[in-house]
Amino acid sequence: MKEKLEAIKAAAREALNSSSTEHDIEELRVKFLGKKGELTAILKQMGSLSPEERPQMGQMVNEAKQKLEALIADKKAEMQKKATELKLKSEAIDITMPAKKISVGGLHPINTVINDMIELFQSMGFDVVDGPEVETDHYNFECLNVPADHPARDMQDTFYLAENLLLRTQTSAAQIRTMETRKPPIRVICPGRVFRADEVDATHSPVFHQLEGLVVDKGITMCDLKGVLEQFAHEIYGSDTKVRFRPSFFPFTEPSVEVDVSCSECGGKGCRVCKGEGWIEILGAGMVHPNVLKCCGIDPEEYSGFAFGIGIDRITTTRYKISDIRLLFENDQRFLEQF
Repeated sequence: MKEKLEAIKAAAREALNSSSTEHDIEELRVKFLGKKGELTAILKQMGSLSPEERPQMGQMVNEAKQKLEALIADKKAEMQKKATELKLKSEAIDITMPAKKISVGGLHPINTVINDMIELFQSMGFDVVDGPEVETDHYNFECLNVPADHPARDMQDTFYLAENLLLRTQTSAAQIRTMETRKPPIRVICPGRVFRADEVDATHSPVFHQLEGLVVDKGITMCDLKGVLEQFAHEIYGSDTKVRFRPSFFPFTEPSVEVDVSCSECGGKGCRVCKGEGWIEILGAGMVHPNVLKCCGIDPEEYSGFAFGIGIDRITTTRYKISDIRLLFENDQRFLEQF
């Protein structure tokens, strides 16, 4: 039995040395140490020994078992260490290699212009207000001095959703809502999207953006309007920009003006951008019509005000020298990456 035990120990060592995977080691453990293993079989045969031989043989079997368990544990630890080293080597990062370029998004040019305009007007003391894109006829036309039979309605091709419900054609509707809920002095701007049934071309879109401005207080004059808009033009286009005011007509302002700036492309000499005129129209403005003030419950004998509507898309195209407004809405990544 002693010879058999020595043979088992030698066979276990040889098998352990030739093992190359943890699966092989587990099979070896079951073969020699399992319930039906060879060392267990020897323990079952100890009943045939004399009472004097059993303790000595039992001790030898237990020592062999403990030795084999230690050898198996060492072999497993060695294999795991080698596997870890191999994994670390295969997953090592060469920090000298160039890093992968990460594309970072940016603001759309329209949003950049809106943010700059908001910051500019806030520095002048204006608050920012908002209004719904789906408006009623009352706010979009009636209170802006454009009754149902007014010819000015033909100037705007409107998207009607119902008899008295439409997509707003101008952010001017927000000034009515503001004057209904605030008492003078009022100084607000309202940027947002507006909608008109225009044909799509290089300068027109059925969806575009406006920034409405409104000031109402005692003693407001055209001089105040002129000062604000000149400051705006110089901040957006540069201090050398010239500003021109031309008489015009809007139902909700009287008197009304259209505001042009000298072409930044040619400096006022005339080019394809300004169509040879040297000037580019950027906004419409005027003194708030007394009827508009009355509709909002403000006494035109005590208060006066001015309003202006700026085409944000026009500001964006002229500022960045974009020749076609459609580029702003097509989401072409090649175009947007330039900003």
